[in-house]
Amino acid sequence: MDERNELREAETEPEETAGPAAQARDGADDSGQPVRRAAGKNGPAGPEEETQTGFGTELYFWLQALVLALVSVILCFTLVGRLIGVDGTSMLNTLHDRDMMIVRSIGYEPKAGDVVVLTKKSFMAQPIVKRVIAVAGQHVEIDYDAGTVTVDGQVLDEPYIAERMTEPYWDNIKSVDVPENCIFVMGDNRNASGDSRAPALGVVDTRYVIGEVLCVIFPFSHIAVIS
Repeated sequence: MDERNELREAETEPEETAGPAAQARDGADDSGQPVRRAAGKNGPAGPEEETQTGFGTELYFWLQALVLALVSVILCFTLVGRLIGVDGTSMLNTLHDRDMMIVRSIGYEPKAGDVVVLTKKSFMAQPIVKRVIAVAGQHVEIDYDAGTVTVDGQVLDEPYIAERMTEPYWDNIKSVDVPENCIFVMGDNRNASGDSRAPALGVVDTRYVIGEVLCVIFPFSHIAVIS
């Protein structure tokens, strides 16, 4: 009888000692409270970690996009040109006041008929935009009675001028031979343009030329390629 009781007690002992261990394996401590397990190195990430990872990836993507956009803009203005605004009405109807232009600078050599931006601070502090009428070696004659401009004996066909040209009240150049490395420029709005006819500007050294106007990009109603 005693031997059987001792045997039953011995059989039940492993179950009692195994209880707490089993609870720990099932996610509870000795008191029966749930135990939160930390994710291992290779274990699944919690919601907070996933949120932080997603935000970091998105931020990295947008930073890459921003850097690429900035590099593209810099390359564009380095290789193509720069943005310059029109100030005034001397180039009506080709250009209007406050138009925004793209101006090509790199590798540009002025040609007759081009619209260019130039600067000559002794004439005007800010850059001005004009049309090239003649280049080095050419002879220019201006006839106000006929309202014509002649280059090397050929009367220019000028559909771009705003209105018939009249003689200005100020002293002006009517005949000139364009020296080497210089250009003769005039505004398309001849009756409201200070240009190479004015002795203060005269023929312009090509070193003063910033570049050729390629197009107008703003306002949207004025978008056009300039020729």
